[in-house]
Amino acid sequence: MNKWDERFMSLAETVASWSSCYQANRHVGAVAVKDKRVLTTGYNGAPQGIESCSERNECLRRVKNIPSGTMQEVCYAVHAEQNAICQAAKLGVSLDGATMYVTHQPCVICTRMIINSGIKKVIYKNGYPDEFAKQLFAQSDVELIKYDEL
Repeated sequence: MNKWDERFMSLAETVASWSSCYQANRHVGAVAVKDKRVLTTGYNGAPQGIESCSERNECLRRVKNIPSGTMQEVCYAVHAEQNAICQAAKLGVSLDGATMYVTHQPCVICTRMIINSGIKKVIYKNGYPDEFAKQLFAQSDVELIKYDEL
């Protein structure tokens, strides 16, 4: 691990603190970088103009007792990785060849978006209960690396 990995993961953790998800949930941050430059950032939270779980003072997933790692579509939040990719699209920034630093391992939905966006490496800090996502990474040309194994 080098000082740049430490810097970018630290930035991902800072970005995670901006999450608008309910306080008891994971707050996830993502930072896409290339050539030691930040391209985009993202955190998990409600789409623009939609009331967040934090504002609602409850988590829809908890109310419905949905287990972690399942039924990601039943949630107000857009995942951090998705927001970073959407920000790149909105701003016209190519993620081709980029590295994404994420506080948590991406879910299968984010994994598919990462693969198709051209990101070549994902470095994550904390695990997430989605083995299928790991299988997709293994079948793709995107390198998935646990931060503490750098």
